Amino acid sequence: MCSGFLVLALVGSGQAQSKNSSSQNLPAPSDVVQFLSKTIYWYQQTQVEQQVVNEPTDLVFAENNEGMAEQVVRLAFDSARRIAQLLEKQAKPTQTQNSSLSSFSGLNQIAASIDQQLQQTQNELQSLEQKRESAKGKNREQIDSQIEELKSEIALAQARAMALRSMTSFVSGSGQMDATGLRGQIEELARSVPSNLSEPQDKNSNDHGTQPPSSSTKAAAIAKQPASGIWGLISDLFHLSLKTRTLRQQIVSADSLLQTTNQLRTPLVGNLKQLVQSGSQLATQADNSSAAALMQEKQELDALTEQFKQVSAAAIPLDQQAIVLDLYKRSLTTWEQSVASKYLVDIKSLIFRLSFLAVLVGIVFGLGELWRRTIFRYVQDQRRRHQLMLVRRVAVWSAIGLVLVFTFASELGSMVTFAGLITAGVAVALQNVIVAIVGYFFLIGKYGIRVGDRVQVSSVTGTVVEIGMVRFFLMELEANAADFQPTGRIVAFSNSIVFQATPGLFKQIPGTSFIWHEIKLTFAAETDHKTARERMSKAIGAGFADYQESLQTQQRQMEINLVSVPTAELKPRIRSYFTPAGLEFVIRYPVVFQKAQEIDEHLMGSIFAEASREPKLNLIATELPVRVAA
Repeated sequence: MCSGFLVLALVGSGQAQSKNSSSQNLPAPSDVVQFLSKTIYWYQQTQVEQQVVNEPTDLVFAENNEGMAEQVVRLAFDSARRIAQLLEKQAKPTQTQNSSLSSFSGLNQIAASIDQQLQQTQNELQSLEQKRESAKGKNREQIDSQIEELKSEIALAQARAMALRSMTSFVSGSGQMDATGLRGQIEELARSVPSNLSEPQDKNSNDHGTQPPSSSTKAAAIAKQPASGIWGLISDLFHLSLKTRTLRQQIVSADSLLQTTNQLRTPLVGNLKQLVQSGSQLATQADNSSAAALMQEKQELDALTEQFKQVSAAAIPLDQQAIVLDLYKRSLTTWEQSVASKYLVDIKSLIFRLSFLAVLVGIVFGLGELWRRTIFRYVQDQRRRHQLMLVRRVAVWSAIGLVLVFTFASELGSMVTFAGLITAGVAVALQNVIVAIVGYFFLIGKYGIRVGDRVQVSSVTGTVVEIGMVRFFLMELEANAADFQPTGRIVAFSNSIVFQATPGLFKQIPGTSFIWHEIKLTFAAETDHKTARERMSKAIGAGFADYQESLQTQQRQMEINLVSVPTAELKPRIRSYFTPAGLEFVIRYPVVFQKAQEIDEHLMGSIFAEASREPKLNLIATELPVRVAA
C-alpha cells in the first residue's frame, strides 16, 4: 500500500514538465527538522513500555516494539540526511560569509605563536626558581624580582591566549553552521539518541539488532508470579489498567507520527511523478529527433535519472518507516488485546474470590451464632456462660482474621516472616500485658474466681467486684473484723499474679461461704470440768440448731468439689485447759459468712443462758468472737 508510488512513478505518463519544476516539490528544511524532532520525541516516549513490563508475554511485545522503534529512528535520520543532500545541491551556498570568515584565518597562527611564547616564559620561570634555591644575598633579591616580572608576563600571555581561543572557536562554529545548514541541525538532533540509531545506514548496516532489555526488567518479568490473593488481584488490575492507558497513548502517538511521515513523503512522491512524466516526454520526442537533438535528450535523461535516484533514495526510507509504524501499531493493538483479556480474567477471579470470602465469613458467623444459641440453651450457670461466650468471641474473630489473611495475602511466605518478626517484638514490648491476659484464663477456670467471691491476695482481703482481661478488682474488707466490714476502697491487681509465688491468692472453696470463729470462756477454778463441758456442748448445740442444715449443705458441696481430698466436718469443737486463772474453754465453730454476726450473737446468748441456769456456772471472763484460720 505504502510503496505504490514507486509503481506509479515507473509506469506513469502525462504531459512534460520543466526539469526545474521538480525543485518546487521538495520538503522545506523546517518540515524536515520538525519531522525528525517528532520522531525523536516519539522514540523517547516508547521507553515507557519497559516500565509496564511485568510478564513474559509483555517482554516479547516490548522487545519486538523496541526493535521496530529503533528501525523507525534509523529510517528517519537516513531520509532526513538524503533530503538535506537534495536541498544542498539545489541551493548553492554563497561565498559572502566564507570570504568574511577568511579574514580570520590568521587567528590560529597568532594563537600558536602566543602559546609558544608562553611555554618559553614558563620554562625561563622554572629555571629561575631553581637558581633561587642556591642564591644568597643580593643575587637572591634580583632573582626574586625577575620571577615576579615573569609571572606578570605569563598572566598577560594567558589572557591573550584565552581571548584568541574564544574568537577562533566562535569563528569555527559559525563556519560550521554556515557550511552544514540543515545537515548541522540534523547532526545536533542526532546527539539526543543513541549513536547506533543516528549513524548513517552504510555505517550501521551490519548491526540493526535491538539492544536486549535490562536484566532487572527481564528478571522482573520472569519472576512475576500469578496473583494468589485478593490484594494481589486488585494490585494486578490497577497495573493492567495503567498498562492499557499507556498502550493506547502509544497507539495515538504512532498514528500522529505516521501522519507526519505521510505529509513529508507527499512532495517527494509528487516530485518522482514529475520526473517520470518528463522522462516519458523526452522518450517520445526521441523517435523523431536528429542526432544533435538525441545527444541533448540523452544528457537530459541522464540528469533526470540521477535526480530520480536521489529523490527515490530520500523517499524510500520514509515509505519503509510508514510500513514499520503500521506494524508497530498492529503490535501495540495485539498487546492491548492481550492485556484486556488478562484484565477480564482477573476481574472474574476477583469476583470469585470475593464471593468465596463472603461465603466463608458467613459460615464463620453462622457457626458463631449456633455456638451462642447452644451456650444459652444448655449452660445455665452465668459464670460458665460468660466464659464460653468469651471463648466464642475470640474463636470467631480469630477465624475471620485467618480467613481475611489467607484470602487477601499474595505472598504467604513473606507475610509469615514479617508476622513472626512483629510478634517477637510485640512479645518483648508487651510481656507483662500478655502474661496478664494468659492469667485471665486461669482466673476464670474451675478453681478461679468470679464476681462476689471473697479472696485474699497477699495481705488484702476483699470481695471480687470485676474481672478484666488484664486486671481484677476487689472491694477491700477489714481483715481484723469478725464480720468483714468494707473499708470503702477498691484494690486492683494484675491477672499475672497467678504466676507469682510470693503474694499468693486465696479464695473460698467453690460452693461454700463459711469461716471459723473462736470464743474463749474462763470459769472459776473450783468449777467441775465434766459438768461445765457437758453444759457448754449443750449450749453450742442449741445455738447451732438453726444453722446446721446450711453448714451440712456446704459440707456436701466441699465433698463434691474435692473428691480426692478428705474434708473435715463443719461442726463446733471444744478444747479445755487448766490455767492459773481457772478452767478455760476454747470454742471454735464455723459460721456462714453472710450471717457471721447473727450466729455469734445467737451462740453467745445460748452460752450465757446455759451458764446462768441452776446450778450456775461461775463464768469469770469472756472474750469476743474472733476470726481464725480453719
